[in-house]
Amino acid sequence: MLELSTEATRLAGILLLAAVTIESGGWYLTRIARGAVPATDFQRSFARAGHGHAGMFVTLGLLTAVLTDATSLDGFAAWVARSGVPIAAIVMPAGFFFSSLGPGRTTPNRLIWLVWIGAAILAAGLVTLGVGLLTA
Repeated sequence: MLELSTEATRLAGILLLAAVTIESGGWYLTRIARGAVPATDFQRSFARAGHGHAGMFVTLGLLTAVLTDATSLDGFAAWVARSGVPIAAIVMPAGFFFSSLGPGRTTPNRLIWLVWIGAAILAAGLVTLGVGLLTA
C-alpha cells in the first residue's frame, strides 16, 4: 500500500475540495454562454482560460503532491515542488478573472501580471519537482 506523507495527504484533500469550487465556476461559465451574464468576447475567453487553467492545475497539483514523496527533496525545495502547481492554480486563474472584470471590458487591466506571476510559480514548482525526480 502506498504511504503518503502528511503534507501530501493534506494537500491532496485540499485540492479535491477545491475541485468543487471549480465545478461551480463551470456553472457560471454556462450562464455566460447562455447570455444570462453579459460579457464581451474578451471576457468570455478570459473566463474560459481562467476556468480551464484552474481545473488543469488542480489536477496536476494532485500529481505533484504525491510525486514529491518519491524524491529526496526536503525543506523549502520540497515545499516548492509540492506547492508550486497548486499555488499557480490560484494565482494564474485569478489573473485571467480579475484582469477582465468590469462592464464592457475588451482588454486586460493591470492585474494581468498575476498570470505571469502564476506562470513563474508554476515553472518553479515543475522544475524543482522534475529535478528532484531525476536525481532521486
